[in-house]
Amino acid sequence: MRILVTNDDGIDAPALVPLARAMGDLGEVTVVVPDRERSWVGKAITRFEPVAVRELERGGMPMFAVTGYPADAVQLGIHAFTQPTPDLVVSGINLGYNHGAGFLMSSGTVGAAVEAWISGVPAVAVSTGTMSDWHTWRELAVSPESEGTWKHLAELTAQLVTDVGVSGLNAHADVVSINLPFSATPETSRRITTIARVGYDRLFAYRGEGIYVHEYGGGMTQIEAVDGSDVDAAHDGVISITPIQMPAAAVVPAHVRAAIEGGDPGPG
Repeated sequence: MRILVTNDDGIDAPALVPLARAMGDLGEVTVVVPDRERSWVGKAITRFEPVAVRELERGGMPMFAVTGYPADAVQLGIHAFTQPTPDLVVSGINLGYNHGAGFLMSSGTVGAAVEAWISGVPAVAVSTGTMSDWHTWRELAVSPESEGTWKHLAELTAQLVTDVGVSGLNAHADVVSINLPFSATPETSRRITTIARVGYDRLFAYRGEGIYVHEYGGGMTQIEAVDGSDVDAAHDGVISITPIQMPAAAVVPAHVRAAIEGGDPGPG
């Protein structure tokens, strides 16, 4: 199997080398990632600037680092650097959960997986996080003492990717989003989930002189109940596996359709 590994945390992300090594147990790996952190960019594509590419090495592994976004990395990985086309794209392991609709649509990790789907390649987006204080957890997660944890999570990811493929779940989804508790082990319960319909609150903080900077405070805006969702699974400390279908139109009741398209709108 030919596997393209990417992320949105950049070439020096703590999960990258462990994940690439773990995926190497499943097949031939090509790594194409942004040359720096590119979080919160969704499925952005570079249009007006050239994308520069450097061949680097991390952990004794050759990698491509691109100046663009995660979706650019996947575009280049599929159409420029990997011949023949890869069989699978694995994006992650993201530093922080990507669960709930607002976060999935903003995530560069998930955006990279969506770009794979656009090119006809199955994709899995993998993220890890905590439901406690995010800033304290992040300091721990990027510290040298967490190297062993990233190795274990990468090995667990390889097993989950294998199980997703063997089970046939990819046939029922365009993208599969996996969210792992940072403390997850092979014994941690797994749950097939839905996407929580949640958004987020303020993203930008005022810095004076008309300047605002990205400074997410961690709040969520709940639009509907989260029971059975990826967010619900995170609260329960289990692994969520969420099959995602790319844009699907909402089911429109007949009386609403009639009111828009013409004719008798009926009751309601």
